[in-house]
Amino acid sequence: MVAQYYRELLNHLTRTMKDRDSAADIVQEAYVRVLALQQSGQAVSQPRALLYHTARNLVIDRHRRNEVRGENGSADETPEDFDMMAAPQACEPETALASSQAVDAMLQTIDHLPVRCREAFILHRFDGLSHAEVAEHMGISRKMVEQHIKLAMDACRRCKAQLDAPEPAAPQERK
Repeated sequence: MVAQYYRELLNHLTRTMKDRDSAADIVQEAYVRVLALQQSGQAVSQPRALLYHTARNLVIDRHRRNEVRGENGSADETPEDFDMMAAPQACEPETALASSQAVDAMLQTIDHLPVRCREAFILHRFDGLSHAEVAEHMGISRKMVEQHIKLAMDACRRCKAQLDAPEPAAPQERK
């Protein structure tokens, strides 16, 4: 396995990272992890895909570490310093809750579409079929598919506009 994919993965990461030494480190770590997985007795049916996926995750991890170090100045900070850092906005409970509620609202909007409209929309947006493929799959005209998708998109836009609208302020009591 090493000889088979090493140079290919190294060249790919070198182009991506623009640093051959760092790419070589990532490739080596990816190989160590995949080989350790194989030696633990787990079957790896697609070693090339697993190597690329592992290497990609390692590049992301390295980028995140460098980002954290870059924002805080020094690479030799103590773990206690990292404990005091603020989490990214997306990890904040309020943001996660709002995101979850938005997804639920959008799914509910899609669920309330007429059956054929919902089917055309899902085939197009989630399954990636073209209008012509959706028309053929559903046995309807391409023009009808376009109308169904437009109706669904309009419903989704209305839902998003409602989600993005500022909350009305609570009425204040008079004294």
